[in-house]
Amino acid sequence: MIILFNKPFNVVCQFSPHDSPNPDNKHATLKDFIPIPDVYVAGRLDTDSEGLLILTDDGALQHRLSHPKHKEIKTYWVQVEGAPSDDDLQPLRRGVDLGDFVTLPATVAVIDEPEGLWLRNPPIRERKAIPTTWLQIKISEGKNRQVRRMTAKIGFPTLRLVRYAIGRYTIDGIDIGQYKVLEA
Repeated sequence: MIILFNKPFNVVCQFSPHDSPNPDNKHATLKDFIPIPDVYVAGRLDTDSEGLLILTDDGALQHRLSHPKHKEIKTYWVQVEGAPSDDDLQPLRRGVDLGDFVTLPATVAVIDEPEGLWLRNPPIRERKAIPTTWLQIKISEGKNRQVRRMTAKIGFPTLRLVRYAIGRYTIDGIDIGQYKVLEA
């Protein structure tokens, strides 16, 4: 079984309660949205990121989708602060040195705000004097906070990050906070 979940902002990618040092900072977990037992996440998504999360009861599939050696392409819609030019985006296309590793080249394009994108709760911060731009970024890695670190490195911090696809799986037709079950 494969579950495609459109993860909302501020949801932790685990079923067990989230241990937070601040008791007022409790996050929802997957258990709050998916009442299906014995499924496991195939790859993570940060609490402050949204979009496609794949869960499965198939260990081999989970490994194939989440292990870096299989190089599944992940597609992200990324709202950044500022208006990067094509030259600004070139380092992402070549690979960026993030200190602890150098990213593989990414496919990057400026896009319009994705059609049908839901409102985020809470909304991103808006600055009247600073525009925002949507990018589509495709990577085959998926290291911790990688896309956010990449855009920050080139001077355009990520304000909102939505994972649209992993390989052939997408969030098309799945409302925020909802899931779809597929047979493996």
